[in-house]
Parts: sequence; structure tokens; C-alpha cells
Amino acid sequence: MIFSNALGSEARFDAVLIGAGIMSTTLAVLLHELEPELRILIVEKLDAPALESSSALNNAGTGHAANCEFNYTPRQADGSLNIKKALLINSFFESSLEFWASMTEMGKLSPENFLHWVPHISFVSNQEDISFLRQRYRELTHHQPFVDMQWSEDSKELEEWIPLVMLNRDVTQKVAATRMHRGTDIDFGALTSSYLDILKKDGAVELLLSTNVIDIHRSGNEPWEISLVNKTGSFSIQTPFVFIGAGGGSLPLLQKSGIAEGKVYGGFPVSGQWLVCNDPDLAERHNAKVYGKSATGAPPMSVPHLDTRWIKGQRSLLFGPFAGFNTRFLKNGSNLDLFRSIQLSNLVPMIQTGFKNYDLIKYLFRQVQLNHIDRVNSLKSFFPEAKPENWTLSVAGQRVQIIKQGSQGGVLKLGTEVVTSADGSLAALLGASPGASTAVSIMLEVLERCWRKKMQTHHWQERMKKLLPSFGKDINADKSLFEKLRNRSDYLLGLK
Repeated sequence: MIFSNALGSEARFDAVLIGAGIMSTTLAVLLHELEPELRILIVEKLDAPALESSSALNNAGTGHAANCEFNYTPRQADGSLNIKKALLINSFFESSLEFWASMTEMGKLSPENFLHWVPHISFVSNQEDISFLRQRYRELTHHQPFVDMQWSEDSKELEEWIPLVMLNRDVTQKVAATRMHRGTDIDFGALTSSYLDILKKDGAVELLLSTNVIDIHRSGNEPWEISLVNKTGSFSIQTPFVFIGAGGGSLPLLQKSGIAEGKVYGGFPVSGQWLVCNDPDLAERHNAKVYGKSATGAPPMSVPHLDTRWIKGQRSLLFGPFAGFNTRFLKNGSNLDLFRSIQLSNLVPMIQTGFKNYDLIKYLFRQVQLNHIDRVNSLKSFFPEAKPENWTLSVAGQRVQIIKQGSQGGVLKLGTEVVTSADGSLAALLGASPGASTAVSIMLEVLERCWRKKMQTHHWQERMKKLLPSFGKDINADKSLFEKLRNRSDYLLGLK
């Protein structure tokens, strides 16, 4: 890999990926493994990779598999739970584990550098929520991915699962929890660095740091021309394929491209904050990711959880996230980002979305009014003995929720969405949760849409099956295949 600040005046690449985070590097590794001869460029505006959403302190670090997150199993009007998204998210994460296992088997990844085993727990403390959690447990455990989920209302047992949560808790309070032993914490910044190490060793990618994208344009069916600027000056490159994976910065770049498919989108920024424990003894006594239920109107990224984390190899304990609001689209962005993204094509959907999501606006207003004591009081619902002096506030990453024009007007979409041009020459990833955990599946979607002819060739098909043994199969429909592949991932990644 070449860390450079300038390229030749006639620079041309087979693929240009904008943003040096987990999404672009996942795509770069996949493309390189499928066709090593491809010439790939990654462009990053900051002076190092993975400093925005992929940085460990800027995201939850949870390997999202729907083990403990209530928002993946919403209650329907008839009282039943919709678990389709939970099964889908779980299958996406299994694909990520499969890919990491294959790269480990080839000697290219060392999972101990980015992945740690930590149980995933859902915890509730009132009768209504206990009923919901029991229903969730019963419905999920009918399906293979969740058959090992445990249930408990026994205080003594819960003291073993989550000692800090149960410490000096009111004995008259009803509590319940489910636990999945096979949970993970992932440092996506470290994983991004590991991917770049693979590409560097193979000389597969050029990386431009401290480089801004000024424009993305083309004439007719000609290759895309990307105008860049850094400390060496202004220059341009050409490519038949562009991927925009710049986190919150993807929407403005998509708008620069001018593709029709991008005109229906707007964005709503939401920032995050964590309480970080500064007492290492407390961090050592907790070994779980404990998720609760989110407040009314809160976005999925704001589901409260008390987490064991590994950040830059250091074991940590975090609680949050707490939401905030500013008009930047990136943590290192500009206060003008939101205003610059408003165009005639998305103005009406954005206004409509604001009226439809009054609960979210109220939630954000309440959140920005919180002081340190307020935040610690929220923590006490998880850890009754929490003391303000043991916790400090850390600013997390910036997320941009999708606003999209639909048949019923503007819609706020709280997931991720791949936007591609009609000819597949450009793709952009918008949105937030569940994000990094599902990077492999998301990048497979990009390949299927934008590299369709290549994906249909025998060479790419066979190579993909080596990288992802479940490729082209529904593991949730085949119990024996599911067990075989899960056991393979667990063995190679050290999850057992």
C-alpha cells in the first residue's frame, strides 16, 4: 500500500472508494480476494484511517446479532412480535463471522486483535417489560440462531450474570434477563487497520490521506472523474466504479455525483455521548453487554446499554449512548453540513419528516438538557451503586439518519441503505444502525448490484464460496448447515 499525497496526472483506477473506514476497507478486501489484479484507491479526508464512525469510542462495539437488542423484535398491533428483522440481522452477522473466519484460516487475520467474547444480555425491571422479554425469549428460541438463549428471574443467578447491575438492588423490585453466551465486542477501528495491513502486504491498494473530494462527475458513459485536493494541490483521477462509504459524509458526496437515485434523500444528524468508567476495578467486575429498553421516540442508536468494551486493547466499561444534536454530518465535520445538504428535491420530505417525528425531536431536546448528575441517574437504572466521580463523559460518533421521499411523503429510516446508480457504476452507503456488524453483507449487496457480471462468473462464484461457505444459501432454512458453519466460525475465531 502506498501512503501518498499525490498521484500522477493520468491516474486511473479500477475502483475508487471514498472513506477509509470499515465499509470501504471491507469492500477493498473482498474485491482484492476476488480479483487480485484490480487497481484500487481509497481516499480519506482525515490524516489516518478509521477516525470517524469506525473508531472504537465512536460506536457501540457490539457484534449486532439481535441477541439482546429490543428494537429488532417490535410488538405488532395484534400483540405478537415481528422477529423477521432479528433473524435477518443475525444471518448478516453470521456472514461477517464466516468471512473473518476464512481470512483467519488463510493466515491473514488475527481475531484476538479486534474480537472479544462477551455475553449479550437483555435486562428489564418492571412487569410490563418482563412480559415483553418473556414473549421475546419464547418466540426467538423456536429458531436455531437463538436456541441457546437463557432466561432468568432468579436474583441469585442474575448476581452471577451481572453483579454490578444486581449490587444492592431493591429486593422487592421484579427483574428479568435473557443471556446469550455467544456474544462479541468488536473494535471496528482495529479491524479496519487489520484489513489495511492485508492490503498493504499484498500491495493491493493505494491510500490517499488528508485528501478532500471536491467533485464527482462524468459525461455520458465515460468513466467517473473525481476532483481531489490536498496539501500538494488539486488533481483528478478517473475510474469506472465509485463507492462512497464516508459515514455521515456520504450524503453530500452522493449529491455531488448528481445521480437521479440520490436526489430523494436528505439527512438528520444525531450525535452521541458515553459515560466511561475510570475505575478499573469496576470494569473488571462486569463482563457483559447489558441492553435495556429505549425511551419513547429514541432512535435505535440510543438504546441504553452497560458494556464491557475493549478499546485499543484496554478493557473498559461504558454506559450510554446519550443523544445530542448539532448540524455536523461528521464528528470532524462542519456546522454547515446540514444546511448544505438541503436541496429543492429533498426540502419537502425533510419538513414532512420533522412533523411526523415529533417524539424524536422531544427526545433529543430532553437529551441535550442533561447534566452529569442526570446521566449518572440514568446509569443507576442499570447500576444502582454508580457514583458520579467514577464516570466521565466522552463524545461519541456522529450519525446521519436517512430521510427519504416515499409514496406517503418524507420518511425517517433508521437503518442503512445502499444507493446505486442505474448502471451500477456508483454506490453509496447511507444511514447508521446496525452498520459495521453487517459490513460484509452490505458489501455483498454492493457487489451484486454493481459487479453483477463478474459475480456471475465461475471464478468469482468459486472464490466467494471459499470466503463465505454459506454464499447463495439460506442458513436459517438448513439446521445442519447452520450448525456446521457456526461451529466453524466459533473454532477459527476462538469463540468457544
